[in-house]
Amino acid sequence: MIFDVSKTKSIANTFIAELRDENIQKDPMRFRKNMERLGEFFAYEISKSLAYTIQEIVTPLGVSPCEVLTQQPVLATILRAGLPLQQGLLNIFDKAECCFISAYRKVKKSGDFVIQMDYISTPDLEGKVLIMADPMLATGQSMVMCCKELINRYKIAELHIVAAIASTEGVAHVRANLPKAKLWLGAIDEEMTSKSYIVPGLGDAGDLAYGEKV
Repeated sequence: MIFDVSKTKSIANTFIAELRDENIQKDPMRFRKNMERLGEFFAYEISKSLAYTIQEIVTPLGVSPCEVLTQQPVLATILRAGLPLQQGLLNIFDKAECCFISAYRKVKKSGDFVIQMDYISTPDLEGKVLIMADPMLATGQSMVMCCKELINRYKIAELHIVAAIASTEGVAHVRANLPKAKLWLGAIDEEMTSKSYIVPGLGDAGDLAYGEKV
């Protein structure tokens, strides 16, 4: 299942437009806030697919049967770029536990790269719904590697993948390697550069949010 925000009319498309805009990008705080708001939008959409139970809620004037989320999902992200997007998810799923993964592109002398994963901090994922957030789904290699590492450790009930911008190649790679995952994407771009940056994309999300790395 793929949910592509760009195929629908909603305020989320305005957030994506501002994330892409090179002039608005000059304000890191607004970039982070737009990414966070996009995370909130995705959380609301994902919440429609989750399980609920009826609870009798006592008000000052009586009792009301209300649908309440049966189980909070676990919110995972790949450091550092994914933090604002994950924070948006956490604003909505405000009782959720969180998982953090350190993974990055390790560039070889030839210019090729491999994905280096150094660190995972996670709660128990057994039988849980996992939402993995990363702003850019370029080649899809880091997303697949991180998700497979967690799947190998735990029997995850459902896997949802959230990205602001994806490439067609990245989507194909994820679907081939994680066929049961549900994808929630802001937009899908056709092209990538020789260095695997999405075109038109929006640039380096981590640098735009937190400053250029050395």
